[in-house]
Amino acid sequence: MNKVTTVKQPTTAIATVGISPDLFDSFFNFIDAKPASIEGYKRALRQFFRYLAINNINQPTREDILNFREELKVDHKATTVQLYIVAVRLFFKWTEQTGLYKNIADNIKGAKISREHKKDYLTTKQVKAVLAGIDRNTLTGKRDYAIFALMLTGGLRTIEVSRANIEDVRTLGDGTVLYIQGKGREEKTDYVKLVAQVEEAIRDYLKAVGLVDVKSPLFASTSNNSKGLRLTTRTISGIIKEHLKQVGFNSDRLTAHSLRHTAGTLNLMNGGTLEETQQLLRHSNINTTMIYLHHIQRESNHSEQRIASALF
Repeated sequence: MNKVTTVKQPTTAIATVGISPDLFDSFFNFIDAKPASIEGYKRALRQFFRYLAINNINQPTREDILNFREELKVDHKATTVQLYIVAVRLFFKWTEQTGLYKNIADNIKGAKISREHKKDYLTTKQVKAVLAGIDRNTLTGKRDYAIFALMLTGGLRTIEVSRANIEDVRTLGDGTVLYIQGKGREEKTDYVKLVAQVEEAIRDYLKAVGLVDVKSPLFASTSNNSKGLRLTTRTISGIIKEHLKQVGFNSDRLTAHSLRHTAGTLNLMNGGTLEETQQLLRHSNINTTMIYLHHIQRESNHSEQRIASALF
């Protein structure tokens, strides 16, 4: 079976199953989803229609979708396979609703996605080493230190850091908080508490920046080409990765998302409850938070040593 390849324009492949480009566009206009999701679905359907064209399939069946899924599994991550099959399911659900083609994808499952963390967390010792390695005498260093401290204590995602504005640092009760626009949220309704050390780091950075509009991004670029512009999620990830490498933590499993894992793990290890950790990480389902607890429980399970002591 031919390997699935990417094609930029789906027109030819669409025509092979009697679906015009106009109807293809109509499908995406019909979907109520964010632009990023739409782009993901487009990539998925281009792959699918390319697969049909390569295999001379003019009237796709349920079996063809299953074969497409199995071929994807050969060299694609489970999350990618899942996304592609979701897109195919949505498409054929729509074709049936419009009377264009029967829904041959109904109830077809994607790929089993492991609930285990794909990234590692940092130990307390490692966190201290990273923070100590950041030069806080420069504007860039002050910014990077503040980002690290914020993400480590608040469990922030890179998108939440990127979206933050200076005006989002506000007083609440007797403390200071940062209002954030969380994953899947349209507004900045969530907040994280800024402990004294983190607030100090942010204030120190903002003092070095100087007077700017409060609607300006909280963390901005310091490079000559994009100075003052909002940091992108990719840039933030790069900043985190670079500082990790500088102190010798160069691993594919240590990334910006590791800081979020670190926050959840350290909170549980130091007396935080499961519910408190769920609230900290803003998990909609507590089962997601349970993964952190399972890791900690397994680490403290010394079964192997007890067995070894009995045998040797």
